[in-house]
Amino acid sequence: MIVSRTPLRVSFCGGGTDLEAYYSTSQEGGCVTSVALNKYVYVTVNSRFDESVRVSYSEMEIVDDFEKLNHQLVKEAMRMTGVTKGVEITTIADIPSKGSGLGSSSAVTVGLLNALHCFAGRKPTPEQLAEQACEIEINILGQTIGKQDQYAVAYGGCNHIIFNKNGTVVVEKIPNQLKLKDNFSLIYTGITRLANDILKDQNSRTNNNRSNLDLLVIQAKTAKKLILEENFSGLAKLLDETWKCKKELSPSISNEEIDLMFKKLFDCGTQGAKLLGAGGGGFILFEGKNDVSQKVRTIFSGNKIIPLEIDYTGSCILYSD
Repeated sequence: MIVSRTPLRVSFCGGGTDLEAYYSTSQEGGCVTSVALNKYVYVTVNSRFDESVRVSYSEMEIVDDFEKLNHQLVKEAMRMTGVTKGVEITTIADIPSKGSGLGSSSAVTVGLLNALHCFAGRKPTPEQLAEQACEIEINILGQTIGKQDQYAVAYGGCNHIIFNKNGTVVVEKIPNQLKLKDNFSLIYTGITRLANDILKDQNSRTNNNRSNLDLLVIQAKTAKKLILEENFSGLAKLLDETWKCKKELSPSISNEEIDLMFKKLFDCGTQGAKLLGAGGGGFILFEGKNDVSQKVRTIFSGNKIIPLEIDYTGSCILYSD
């Protein structure tokens, strides 16, 4: 049996500039500053007695040919790794994967690839896992998503990720991030959405949004600098700026319910917050030490709140037998 563990991710600034429609037409490309979160997607791969394939996730499938699988990510990961029969695959997550804004879909893809490669006797690098996940999600399945999630969850830690105009990706590790968890937390909106629909709309507006996207690149570079300086008050104010900029990319990114949550967060004393992922729902990242955090927990007693604890390992194999 093989068990892989892959973190989710939290993006501070730069989301949207990792879409090919932007970085391939921008002189400097795109970039994102993000961290891997210590909340995980787990994938198990085990041999079956016969040559059938069983896949268990929110649903359960048993097929005699992997080509008959409805779960497209599993099917393409099996095809890419060459593990196409006689296996049982299970995926589970610490946080519900639908519409979280934490890159869960890419975490599943990276974790699947890692577990299947290990099952086949291979040890892929984080770069290989990220590249192959991008190939599956963007090129093979045609999803309108960017590249930031795949690299963030494959590598782990705190990173400044650069998306060059020619399609190459550079991951720069950021030190001095240990105090982030004492200054930032996540709160769940309770709203789910389909990221792909929002990103399609945003992608179609790339030319009209170019000035905002250029600003997001500058903000991602500034976020890296502020983390290095441990200037968390400045980082919080930057979050507020990037959220205002992000909302202009598509009318689907926010709504009245989300705007009200932001108002309440600022009433509690936060200096900055932003909705994670494509928008429309999922988790909000907000700044606040003990006094602010306590007020938020009181006001939002019905919402799940978690600290920004960082994962430093990236996608890894927990068990192999």
